Amino acid sequence: MIRKFLNLGYQPLANSYLHKKKINKKEKKFKLEIVFNDKNFLVSINKKIPTKEMFNSSYPYRSSLSNTMMKSFKKISNTIKKRFNPEFIIEIGSNDGAFLYNFNKKKIIGIEPCKNVAAVTKKKNYKTITEYWTKKLAKYITKSNQSDLIYSANTLSHIEDLNETFDAINIALSKNGVLILEGPALLPCIKNNIYDQFYCEHIYVFSTIALSKVLKNFNLEIFDLNILNTHGGSARYFIKKKDNKKYKINKKVKQEITKERKFGLHKFSTYQSFSKRVEASKSRLINILKKLKKENKTIIGYGATAKSCTVLNYCKIDNNLIKYFLDTTPDKINKYLPGSKIKIIKYKKLSKKNVDIVFLGAWNFKKEILRKEHKFIKEGGKFLIHVPNVKLI
Repeated sequence: MIRKFLNLGYQPLANSYLHKKKINKKEKKFKLEIVFNDKNFLVSINKKIPTKEMFNSSYPYRSSLSNTMMKSFKKISNTIKKRFNPEFIIEIGSNDGAFLYNFNKKKIIGIEPCKNVAAVTKKKNYKTITEYWTKKLAKYITKSNQSDLIYSANTLSHIEDLNETFDAINIALSKNGVLILEGPALLPCIKNNIYDQFYCEHIYVFSTIALSKVLKNFNLEIFDLNILNTHGGSARYFIKKKDNKKYKINKKVKQEITKERKFGLHKFSTYQSFSKRVEASKSRLINILKKLKKENKTIIGYGATAKSCTVLNYCKIDNNLIKYFLDTTPDKINKYLPGSKIKIIKYKKLSKKNVDIVFLGAWNFKKEILRKEHKFIKEGGKFLIHVPNVKLI
């Protein structure tokens, strides 16, 4: 049974940044409700948005603009080379090539339906196919040779049709091949009140118990995993076909499932409790911002992320409270955040002379950002964060 537990209100498409000439036009919005499936323990958004509305030739996200993500991709690439030594790799959701570039271009193919970001890798002569991952595409790519490693980071959560996805993976993956999936993990999300992990693109946020049940339907199983700090808490799953005897199941898999069950990720009551904490977080964030505004503090935002879009629209925060957002992504500069219509300007070093408080939209890169802005903090500037608790730091 599908059960609703969190209503984040009407939300625009999180990455549909607005041009100035469209600022007064009515935006398309969707009711963002989060649901729990008590049969397979999947947590997802209730109303799925058509894929082509979200992933197109104006998609703004760039993996390579984050030092944290570049280091993470470099590290896993080295692990892959040493542990698996693959001859032919497929990356599903290759974005602007942050993972691809760690490998010999003759040994790897990227799948990236967003033409603007795929063009970046093509310029560097990496083979990138600008299509969605399907059974038809899997057959075409591997008609003469199956892949011995398929990698996908922060992409599976965006794909509504899991049947098509995993059927295609089974077609493309060799008998002893390895599938590596990584993305935001549900346990830290629920534990740390990370409600902005949910937006139109994030159809699913997976737990190990839910993913295990899904994989079982496709004769696949998790044999190892890593818990990561990226994106506020992620999981990297190493997956094989069940008849693949080359890899034994690591005890870490059972330990993680035990941890998730102990926390209650298989119980609806856990999500009801989460919903109440989210509502309390919303009230506290609004109250703090209004108090700071009354004190004539200059408040700006840092990181015009898809996550921040959820927070701003759920909490009904606009440019009356936050003056503007700083960002480094070229496709976002001089545009406006959807819904809240707060202007995004090109990143420049923070200075206490013209900014008092910075709302951290890109909180998942907090360590990297605080190191970068140490001078601002030393001058007395403060950051406002909302996870795990709303507070000034």
